[in-house]
Amino acid sequence: MEELTSNVLVLLSGGIDSCACVSYYIAQGASVRTLFVDYGQVSAQKEYGAALEICDYYKISLDTVKLFGHKTWSGGYVPGRNSFLLHVGIMYFQYNSGIIALGIHSGPNYSDCTPEFVRIMQTSFDLYTDGCVNIGTPFVNFNKRDVWNYCKSQNVPIGLTYSCELGKEQPCGYCLSCKDLEILNAC
Repeated sequence: MEELTSNVLVLLSGGIDSCACVSYYIAQGASVRTLFVDYGQVSAQKEYGAALEICDYYKISLDTVKLFGHKTWSGGYVPGRNSFLLHVGIMYFQYNSGIIALGIHSGPNYSDCTPEFVRIMQTSFDLYTDGCVNIGTPFVNFNKRDVWNYCKSQNVPIGLTYSCELGKEQPCGYCLSCKDLEILNAC
């Protein structure tokens, strides 16, 4: 896990993984802010509601960015999503140094959920910030079960989170996130 700095911006989707990031950095004693990005995902309204509840639980603020005039995403894999979120985060970041964190983990077959992706993105961050802002991915080497177990061990408020990629009641039984929830809740 990365070296801690006091200023952390967590890209908070309202899901389990980003909620775990909030918990992780608060437990480390960081000054945590959060940012919700509405990029046209079908689940944006429910994700935003969950993000608000998570921030209320942890007594931290939630800022938002909304993208207009673009394609609406119907769910599932969104090409460039994590790269886009990180770059929105760096544009929004209000400090000269710190961490911009997201809750990616191993397991999904997505190229933007790997240590290699983080290394590539960190190179971009270094270009823009002279190495003063790092990407925080405390769970990049965890699988979903590991993140779930972390949440349980740290009393992360999983019940406040929302993860359905299709914007339905969860678990919907169709999207990857809800299938993960069904498996994890069965154990």
